[in-house]
Amino acid sequence: MKKYIETIKICVIGAVSVFAVSCSDFLDKNPLDQITSETFWTSESEANMALAGVYARLYSYPFGHTDGDFDCMAGDISSNQSRAVINIAQGMVEDNSGGLVSDIYNACYAGIASCNFFLDNAARTPVSEATLNRMLGEVCFLRAMFYFKLAQHYGGVPLYTKSVTIDEAKVKQSSKAEVIAQVIKDLDYAIANLPNTSYTDGHAVKGSALALKARVLLNTSQWSEAADAANQVMQSGYFSLCDNYRTLFLASGQTNNPEIIFSVRYLNPDRSTDIDIHWAWWAYVNPRQELVDDYECTDGLPISSSPLYDPSNWRLNRDPRLLMTIKHFDDKVVNSSGQEMGFAYNANSGTGYEPVKHCNWDALPIDYSTKSEQDWILLRYADVLLMYAEAKNEASGPDASVYSAVNEVRGRVNMPALPEGLTKDQMRERIRHERRIELALEGIRWGDMLRWKTMETYIPTLVDPGGTQRRFDPAKHYLLPFPRTETDINDQLEQNPGY
Repeated sequence: MKKYIETIKICVIGAVSVFAVSCSDFLDKNPLDQITSETFWTSESEANMALAGVYARLYSYPFGHTDGDFDCMAGDISSNQSRAVINIAQGMVEDNSGGLVSDIYNACYAGIASCNFFLDNAARTPVSEATLNRMLGEVCFLRAMFYFKLAQHYGGVPLYTKSVTIDEAKVKQSSKAEVIAQVIKDLDYAIANLPNTSYTDGHAVKGSALALKARVLLNTSQWSEAADAANQVMQSGYFSLCDNYRTLFLASGQTNNPEIIFSVRYLNPDRSTDIDIHWAWWAYVNPRQELVDDYECTDGLPISSSPLYDPSNWRLNRDPRLLMTIKHFDDKVVNSSGQEMGFAYNANSGTGYEPVKHCNWDALPIDYSTKSEQDWILLRYADVLLMYAEAKNEASGPDASVYSAVNEVRGRVNMPALPEGLTKDQMRERIRHERRIELALEGIRWGDMLRWKTMETYIPTLVDPGGTQRRFDPAKHYLLPFPRTETDINDQLEQNPGY
């Protein structure tokens, strides 16, 4: 069985989570029938309950399998569902669009409020200094994750580092640089205080904070610093590529997996996910032809030039990750018992494809009673290797360490090594290709394309099922708008340009 923070009952997590976003200023007296700030924090077990409540914020919208929405926006998938994310993907996004526009904002600030409440109060707990610092490091890591997600999608945002009242929350946004500086400050505290161990029980470790720091620095073009943070993870000896790409994304292969650096943890029956219902029954996620065509043949050449490519059989002689990520809509599959299983989709695929990655064939046939427990991986070692390669290449060109990092990822699935003698520009394109293939359907590509500033050239080339041409206006669409509900409440908040 996977270890989570299993000793904490879900009902208690919920109670602490709700409590963590309440302001004690609003209370005239201590209620006798619920946890309060004045009567809490009396033992290490209570602090652990509060910590579990902060982690529980990761079950909200932008940190689970709904990350697939970002792949829809990036053009790797389409969706058959009439949801706001489709309008966003087609350039029809405004401050009242709802859905993802407001969900990211609200969920991240709920997480930040929980973090700030913990940081404001945890020192009252009678625990050792080392235990307290470790807990504070975990919460600083989580706050950094929440703020980085906000900065990625909205730019500068209101910055709160302590609990605030409603009136105190009405402030102008800080600059993106100021938000990122706080993110780095939190991560540096986490790096200094988290245990330098492997990731096994759902608690962030030093490697988790270093990997997130590498991602943040990569997104701010601090190449040498990003490469250094990634390299520290690589040199720690606690993480490595696992030997099975397919089961990396299934509960059966995730226990103590050396590739997983941080994840959102699920465990039936108390904490389950509906990913199999959404992806393998409702057909939410339809990989696009553009993604399928980007997988190389087994000789390392693109399908446009490989003699191994057979247009009549797109599955033949392809990068093994293709069939561990995508299947044709009508294809049957084989479960772990060797039994061939079909599907009873209640919708059609707009592209003719459906996902394999993250989907558990042992859950078939799927119905409303299906409970899934695949952890959603937020940071993993293959990503660290590719972040190192990208940062090192941008900083100093394609040296041997860049080749080694990329080839290690390719070698896991027996793909040939990159050709020698690549220029910096050529290596950049190979790394970007490798990230698309290796990290497909993990909700990462949108952030990559924002960083690379490739949205305005790629997105308008896409036509969605039904014939709608996608649009991307670089003057506005690199940022989401602040939700209108927020600008109505906070008159100090200045709307992002173009909205």
